[in-house]
Amino acid sequence: MPGVWSAYGVLLQYLRKRAGLNQQQLGEAIGYSLEQVASVEQGRRPAKVAFTVAAERALEAGGVLEALQEEVDRAKLPRFFRSFALIEAEVVSRFSYDPLLMPGLLQTEEYARAVFAGHCPPLSEEIIDQHTEARLSRQKLLTRVPLAELSFIISEEALRDPVGSPEVMRAQWQRLLEVGALRNVDVQVMPAQRGFHPGKNGPFVVVETHEHKHLGYFESQGVGCVVSESTEVSAFAMRYGKLRSQALNVEESARLIERMVGET
Repeated sequence: MPGVWSAYGVLLQYLRKRAGLNQQQLGEAIGYSLEQVASVEQGRRPAKVAFTVAAERALEAGGVLEALQEEVDRAKLPRFFRSFALIEAEVVSRFSYDPLLMPGLLQTEEYARAVFAGHCPPLSEEIIDQHTEARLSRQKLLTRVPLAELSFIISEEALRDPVGSPEVMRAQWQRLLEVGALRNVDVQVMPAQRGFHPGKNGPFVVVETHEHKHLGYFESQGVGCVVSESTEVSAFAMRYGKLRSQALNVEESARLIERMVGET
């Protein structure tokens, strides 16, 4: 049970008692059950954004619960990813190569759920919900102000590999087109049968922090690693530059994805 969930719960309980409400009365005021309010106060269940917005209004909290919401959401992420998620939220730029799945920052809710539902060992429905909510919350980076420069290179195999139903894939392709139209986002496709290229060694991310420090990140089989050694990060950046030159350009990539949408 993440500490921030407990801290949020303690604060919620304080604000509720200050307002002279019991858990039942607070639940009725914000549209949640007694059990849900109790679970959040006890730190057993993380608050969702809608819960926080309603509680802020009912308890006249002055924004203190909203200030914790981002940390509450981050604690829903898989443990191995949380340290990088803190870095990612503040980056100036983020460039990634994804050969197997859609990038998490671009996934639709249905695609993300299908990914987590296929986890081995199986995850509970509650954990699937939490991981999905956290993944969608990360997508604020796409439109955050100040804008971050974002580049995604996705293998054609990942684009075509069915995750979920055909409807899920069609919506996912449309999502790529929508996000790719943002002025701070580039989406490129690495064509199938391109031959060997640096991305064959696996997915990776290169970021520049707001302090203008460059870092790398990669993960596999539920293990994530932040790379800070300058020589290694330089190699990541060099590989990414090579991948960008070998992938379809932004316009060609969009046309390919549009054709895939039209074929379904």
